[in-house]
Amino acid sequence: MFSGMSNHSVDSKGRIVLPAKFREELGESFYIARGFGNACIQAMSTEQFNSISAKILELPADKAMALQYTFTATAVEVSPNASGRVMLPQTLREFAGIESDALVIGMNNRIEIWSGKRFEEFIDSQKDTIAEALTLLKL
Repeated sequence: MFSGMSNHSVDSKGRIVLPAKFREELGESFYIARGFGNACIQAMSTEQFNSISAKILELPADKAMALQYTFTATAVEVSPNASGRVMLPQTLREFAGIESDALVIGMNNRIEIWSGKRFEEFIDSQKDTIAEALTLLKL
């Protein structure tokens, strides 16, 4: 399970070092793709990617196609190099607004890579939803 968040630099070649504990959980190779409904990049194990891909194919054709265009088509299998760096393709970096710095966030069964500014804007936009969710949890 992925949890926690940390700031990381993206080098001039578009590479990022993911936390060692995340790399261990993701495996020797894993997938990165557009985030689901958010302007971020998500990374997940091959097993998780295959599970989501199979579920997408079970959807009605129009829904499946929409997710194939926005998720499957943007997915890239990656492997960390000897230094633990992973290449983030330019198209995904542009989509997420990631330039030289990124925020890496554990999200239970996957990780998300965000522009710090976009993440703060997203969290600010979710204050009411977060308050409602906390009420539902009865904390």
